[in-house]
Amino acid sequence: QIEQLRNRVQSLEQQMRTGGMEPSTTGIKASESEDRVLQELERLKKENASLRSRPAPSASASNGSSDGNVKKLETENRDLKKMVDNLTEANSKLVTNTKTKVSELEKQLERYKSGKAPEPGSSSGGGGAAVEQLQKVIEEESKAREAAQAEVASLKSQLASANAASSGNEAAAAKEMQKALHEKDKEISILQQKLKGQEDDAAIQQKNLKSQIQNLEGEQKRIQEQGTAALQETKAKIKKHARRVMTAMAGLKAAQAAVKQSSADLQTEIIPTMKQFYQPLKKAVGRIEKNNSGWAEKYKAEVAERKRLHNLVLELKGNIRVFCRVRPKLKHESGDGCTNAIFFTADGRPELEENNIAIMDETKGTEKVFEFDRCFGPESTQEEVFDEVEALVTSALDGYNVCIFAYGQTGSGKTYTMEGSDSDKGINPRTLSRIFEQISERQESYSYTVEFSILEIYNEEIRDLLDPKSGKKLEVRQGQDGNYIQDLYLAGVKSYDEVIEYWGKARDNRTTFSNNINVHSSRSHLVLSVYTRGENRSTGVGSFGKLHLVDLAGSERLSRTGATGDRLKEAQNINKSLSALGDVIAAAASKQGHIPYRNSKLTHVLQDSLGQDSKTLMIVQSAPLAKDAGESLCSLNFASRARSVELGQAKKHTTAAKKK
Repeated sequence: QIEQLRNRVQSLEQQMRTGGMEPSTTGIKASESEDRVLQELERLKKENASLRSRPAPSASASNGSSDGNVKKLETENRDLKKMVDNLTEANSKLVTNTKTKVSELEKQLERYKSGKAPEPGSSSGGGGAAVEQLQKVIEEESKAREAAQAEVASLKSQLASANAASSGNEAAAAKEMQKALHEKDKEISILQQKLKGQEDDAAIQQKNLKSQIQNLEGEQKRIQEQGTAALQETKAKIKKHARRVMTAMAGLKAAQAAVKQSSADLQTEIIPTMKQFYQPLKKAVGRIEKNNSGWAEKYKAEVAERKRLHNLVLELKGNIRVFCRVRPKLKHESGDGCTNAIFFTADGRPELEENNIAIMDETKGTEKVFEFDRCFGPESTQEEVFDEVEALVTSALDGYNVCIFAYGQTGSGKTYTMEGSDSDKGINPRTLSRIFEQISERQESYSYTVEFSILEIYNEEIRDLLDPKSGKKLEVRQGQDGNYIQDLYLAGVKSYDEVIEYWGKARDNRTTFSNNINVHSSRSHLVLSVYTRGENRSTGVGSFGKLHLVDLAGSERLSRTGATGDRLKEAQNINKSLSALGDVIAAAASKQGHIPYRNSKLTHVLQDSLGQDSKTLMIVQSAPLAKDAGESLCSLNFASRARSVELGQAKKHTTAAKKK
């Protein structure tokens, strides 16, 4: 289009020369400027195409900085392309406008040549005005082309700087990519070496495995061959043995048939003979049974009489009577040392007599047998024990001094025997209940007053459990009715319910703690005393009796209980008082002139019961376990010595009838 415009301008200039007018050189310069603009545009298009055809750097081979430079170059390239497109569009508009104006000028020139008047709106003045107008248009177009040329130069400068920056960034990116590629090559080389090593190891292992498989296959083949041979040999032996068994069975069947025949022949011969002797034999057995029918009752009566006479002898001698009771094994007692070590006649030991027990000391490998007045096994009940004790309760109402005390190691069941539980009462509540039952039965003939006290001996100090806050120092004194505790609170009671109420309060005040053997170990000696004064309504003769029910603290080895601090002091005082009790028993058994009652508060309080003029019953408690055999032996030996003590015949405490 520009070339056509140029030809038309040249044609106009030629016509102007023909008409005698000199055209301006501006148009020529403009044409030269147009050529330069076109050439520049072509060069810019080529550079733009070259930039667009360059491959972008790989993202995996460049770092974060090269990625940013590439993005920046792509943005600048898009901006340059947009500017070139805008310039091309502006040039197209310029060519269109120039073409329009030149067309108008040609029309005016044609009119001028034909002598026609110009169109409305066109300037008058003939051909000179038209030429001036054409020159003016060419000048305007020349200025526009110069402006476009300047803009193209600016774009060229920007493109050159962009190319330089792109070259630098691309060089840096290429360097980074080359460095990263080198690192990757090193990593690939290392991995290839490792892979080769692993492949070599795998080949060696595969070779070894193949060798092992071959060895195993050979071993399997050898074993199969041996097994086949052994199986054949075993089958042959079985067949041979089976033939022998069949031969033996045939012989046995023949022998069985012979035995059956012999048995039938024997029955045929013996049965008639047996019938001859059966009736006389039956009559003889009947006569023997008739003669022996009364021997069972006679034996029972003899045993009862022997027991009565034995008790009478003991009462006349005044011996301390000793019962032995063995508690049952508890649910948690299992494992080492929890086998039974104490045995009774009922345990399959017929050589043991009725009231004998045997204890096995596994540490020494020896067994010792003890005899007591009465023995109660683990299956015994509270009622059975009290049945043997009840006679002593009646003696207290008759004016005798009576003492019942439980002795044994910690955890052997002393407190349970003496107190029991709410559903299975022990000796203490049954005794108190029986006293008031006896008083009720005798009320027509006797009148009674009853006083009640409870004390504990803790760390060699006497404590009043019915009045624990009194703060008084309690001491043993000698009175006309024997020993008594000065300032001890005596509660007058008229019924069993009143006694139980007092007893409940006192029991809460008793000192108990836990140790390694017993969770609720009694840490004091508990003495429950009942004082009865009676009077015969007919004769006026009075009586005074004392009943002491004593639950001793448990004897214990300090190494087993794990006692420390206050518990250690308690244990030492308990063992000291029990040792003093043993000294008193030993002195009384050997009938020494001096008996050391005052060596302990316990023996001093119980002096009336351990000396003459009293009826005393000791219940020795024992655990059945092998691990407790040492402590059980100590308790049983002590009880055996106590059983030999003769206190003399007990005396009844009475007062003369009052004068009327």
